[in-house]
Amino acid sequence: MEIFQVSYLVKDYDEAIEFFTKKLGFSVLEDTQLTDKKRWVLVAPKSNKRMRLLLAKADNPMQESTIGNQAGGRVFLFLNTHDFWTDYQIMKDNGVIFKEEPREEPYGTVVVFSDLYGNLWDLIQPH
Repeated sequence: MEIFQVSYLVKDYDEAIEFFTKKLGFSVLEDTQLTDKKRWVLVAPKSNKRMRLLLAKADNPMQESTIGNQAGGRVFLFLNTHDFWTDYQIMKDNGVIFKEEPREEPYGTVVVFSDLYGNLWDLIQPH
């Protein structure tokens, strides 16, 4: 078994697609209209489509209240890279908001950034 997909709550499908494709360089793997309000939208990094995010539009007040805080203020997702400095610079040039300066840790080079809703991510190149 493997985890291959994670639900990621969004306010709006199109703004989330724009963030993931324009700022992070992801690809849209699928965008299927299910109902007049619901779509099945899958995005993933262009270099690795095995793990993907299902962009799930919040449809009730409880779900809406957790947008941007899906991990209770901790880092929510970890974006692995094989070329930290190139990807960091591209993301920075694309307007991604970094919460700190890159740092070296025993496990690799890492920096925390926030997505369009405020969820925290690590961009990391493991040693």
